[in-house]
Amino acid sequence: MEFLIVAILVIVIIFVNNIIDTKRFLGDVNPFLQKFMEKDYEFLLRVKYKDQDLDVNALFMRRIRDGIITAALFIFIFAITGYLNYIWVLVSCVGGFLVFKSGYTKLKSYYKARLHTMDSMLPYYLKSLEILVQHYTVPVALSRSIDTAPEIFRPGLRKLVAKIDEGDASIQPYIDFANEYPVRDSMRMMRLLYRLGLGSNQDKHEQIMMFSKTVSSLQNKAREQKYKDRLEAMEKRTMVMLFVTGGGVLLVLFMSMTVMMGI
Repeated sequence: MEFLIVAILVIVIIFVNNIIDTKRFLGDVNPFLQKFMEKDYEFLLRVKYKDQDLDVNALFMRRIRDGIITAALFIFIFAITGYLNYIWVLVSCVGGFLVFKSGYTKLKSYYKARLHTMDSMLPYYLKSLEILVQHYTVPVALSRSIDTAPEIFRPGLRKLVAKIDEGDASIQPYIDFANEYPVRDSMRMMRLLYRLGLGSNQDKHEQIMMFSKTVSSLQNKAREQKYKDRLEAMEKRTMVMLFVTGGGVLLVLFMSMTVMMGI
């Protein structure tokens, strides 16, 4: 243990005093560290920060740095309190790994929450769009719906309307919108909306009825999902309370056993 403490202190002193070039060192080990980057990490960053200029590698290296610092800090605290042993070194490493993964799990949680929000709001936005389509053409209805649409859809709607205004009469602007908001039935609804824009006045009423039935079906699914989510949330709270209570008891017992055994 003494050797481990000395080694950590030596490493800290070396980097603090720039005896080793930190940037060069990180550059040398970067190919190895890149193997720990999650496959969808860059995608999740792009979803959260959209068009911002991001240095994905720098953000990933910051996560690694935070994990290493956390592990070293735990080891140092256990050392000065006299509890340092192989078990607590392992606990410190696990703590550092959890801090490292927290950056990814937060992005993952943000992405899932965003998808859930879009999934629940899309049917209600389409319902308001359905009313506008009865009085205007599809492009005009889309343009008029932007100000009253949920905030999350407005950037995509502006892009969609801009492409149509530029003369793109193909289905691609609608497909791009569906790809930007990849929730349940978004692709199918955008295809229906495109066909509705192509239909003649004679067929418009029938197409609107089909569109309306589909939207109503989506609203019913959204209500069922909302009810299901509430039940799952209550179950999760109950399970968390049980795990926290049980984990707390086990931790107290474990610490008591280590003290009694003098580990």
